[in-house]
Order: sequence, then C-alpha cells, then structure tokens
Amino acid sequence: MTVKATAYTASCKGCSGITATGINLKKKPNAKVISVDPKKIPLGTKVYVEGYGEAIAGDTGSAIKGNKIDLHMPTKKKALNWGIRTVKIKVYR
Repeated sequence: MTVKATAYTASCKGCSGITATGINLKKKPNAKVISVDPKKIPLGTKVYVEGYGEAIAGDTGSAIKGNKIDLHMPTKKKALNWGIRTVKIKVYR
C-alpha cells in the first residue's frame, strides 16, 4: 500500500503523549508508533514503513483518513526532518 506519511512528536505543549491504545510516548520516546485510520489499518497491527521500519498502529488522529499515516518521532527536530513523504507500507495481518 502506498500512503502519505507525516510525522509527529509527543514532546509538544499540551500533548498528553498517550496514544489511542494507551502507549505512553513520553515514557517511551523511541517507540515506533504510527497513527492510522482504523478503517484502513486496524489498531494494534504491525506495519513496516519504508524509511521508518517496523511499527505498531497504535494511535489515531482527526486528520488521519484513508491512505494517510502519521509517524511518531522522539523529537520535534526529527519530525520536521521527516516532513511529508509518500512511502510504501506493508501491513502484517
């Protein structure tokens, strides 16, 4: 599947750091977690993201619809360096 991938960080003012599945990204800043549209990729699913590696579909977001994902990064700098990319992903079922 080809998706549009943006990046986010839990290190922001007002961010709880707790994902929709209960992962605490502030306690685990290097966790490989992606936000997904659960209608496309079920929460809890393992996913391989080109250029990012293996991750868990552990979060959702209001802007994440269809073939779009958001990748968790440990710092704002790394999130900004990722930018917006079109990548291939493999969803493990």
